[in-house]
Amino acid sequence: MKVLALLVALGLTAAGCTVEGTGGTDSIGTQMPSSPRPTERQAGPTPDADPLPRRRPRGSEGWRLTRDTGRRIQAYTTAASGLPGTRVGLRVSTGAAGYRVHAYRLGGYRGGSGLRVWSSQTVPGRRQRAPVFAPHETRTIVARWTDDLTIDTTGWAPGFYVLKLRTGAGAETQVPYVVSSPSAHGRVVLVAPVTTWQAYNSFGGYSLYAGREGDRRAWAVSFDRPYEGVLGANDFRTAFVPVVLRAERLGIPLAYFANVDLHARPTRLTGARGYVSVGHDEYWTLAMRRAVTLARDAGTNVAFLGANTMYWRIRLSPNLRLQTGYRDSAALDPARDRRPAETTARFRDQPSARPENALVGMLYECYPVDTDYVVVSPRWWGFRGTGVRQGSRIHGLVGPESDRVYPDKATPRPLQVLSNSSFSCRGVTTTTQSVYYTVPSGAGVFTAGTLRWGCAMVDRCERPLGGRTARFVRTVTANLLRAFAGGPVGLRAPARDNVDRFNLPLVNSVDAS
Repeated sequence: MKVLALLVALGLTAAGCTVEGTGGTDSIGTQMPSSPRPTERQAGPTPDADPLPRRRPRGSEGWRLTRDTGRRIQAYTTAASGLPGTRVGLRVSTGAAGYRVHAYRLGGYRGGSGLRVWSSQTVPGRRQRAPVFAPHETRTIVARWTDDLTIDTTGWAPGFYVLKLRTGAGAETQVPYVVSSPSAHGRVVLVAPVTTWQAYNSFGGYSLYAGREGDRRAWAVSFDRPYEGVLGANDFRTAFVPVVLRAERLGIPLAYFANVDLHARPTRLTGARGYVSVGHDEYWTLAMRRAVTLARDAGTNVAFLGANTMYWRIRLSPNLRLQTGYRDSAALDPARDRRPAETTARFRDQPSARPENALVGMLYECYPVDTDYVVVSPRWWGFRGTGVRQGSRIHGLVGPESDRVYPDKATPRPLQVLSNSSFSCRGVTTTTQSVYYTVPSGAGVFTAGTLRWGCAMVDRCERPLGGRTARFVRTVTANLLRAFAGGPVGLRAPARDNVDRFNLPLVNSVDAS
């Protein structure tokens, strides 16, 4: 994918991120249906107001950034995630005399979307050493800093957390952290795509996309550095957080992981009711893919709430702190001759080609995209409560990247095309879809096919999309998550294959990346 120069504010306003309830009691229940199976129309949920239970703690919006402070304070954690009780290091560099750190768990709380669970005393500020190449050959930038704080997460509930740092003069920054769930059994799992966030991280002047002026990009990036320049569809605040807040508000059993957790232990999804890839989830290891495939084939429902998913194959070091991705320079990857299956190329390319549509249902098609989402299967259960009809247009929902169905032997069937939009990408006419397919285990798989799914939910994409688009995405997301929580949705609402109704060439005539 091309680097996205999307102008999205660093922090959403509290009003902009209020989650509006549009889902309801899901008639796809946890009990297996008796014969005959319910129809697709009967399978969907009914909308209600999603009232928050009064027993929930009172939250606040204090986790949000209130001002853009550039590089006056920078920080990173020594791990992307950890089980409750993990002691995680926080490394900070600032010229300020001192700062404080507040940890917030994001969720469906009364009065605000963040629950403050911990605060530090004032910590003396210091400038840490300048980042270095380690090594120069791969242009890998490392901030070899030392711990300023060790945060004990004992008693922290699994979930998505933000560490907010603020100096006495008001400079601020945020650091994301996932408290991983001990078990996924019986839960819908939300997974943070931290490897994609790192691929775009330009701290020190290098990412997997670009290097300093006059130099090439990096072939490997380190997690030992602050996030910088991760904007637009890659920003956890605009792509990931809106889905977290929607899911938490529904009151269904949830579990949380960073995607590196699945790499470290591919059995983490055992017993999960659903797996949800949230936001821009472009960079996967073979182990991550194996984890999700095994879960699907065991009956775990799957949703890909993005596009360009599982496009680049990467490697991770044993300590999960180094991410290698030669991308379109795959011929230079030392693994190409020794371990061909681990070559860091596109999943669809040789050696060891395994196109992503075998799991995602579609292939990444195009950037840039800016078009409407056009409904072609209005009776699909996930659209219940949206009021859509055949040909309904959801304004601007598809972009800035999109996927397309390729009806080849790798694409799972039965596969139901839910939306179909025609548009011009770099002067070439093509199409984009969203899809739902089912497999023999009973798992149902939904792929949105657009990177705007999360940001549209709160109307904070690179351009305004309007309230109707936001309500549509919120309703469909609630329908999916509630249905997933009830177990293998495909047993109650199998996909109705309609691929042959559409003009879907087997050859990509658009340069995808």
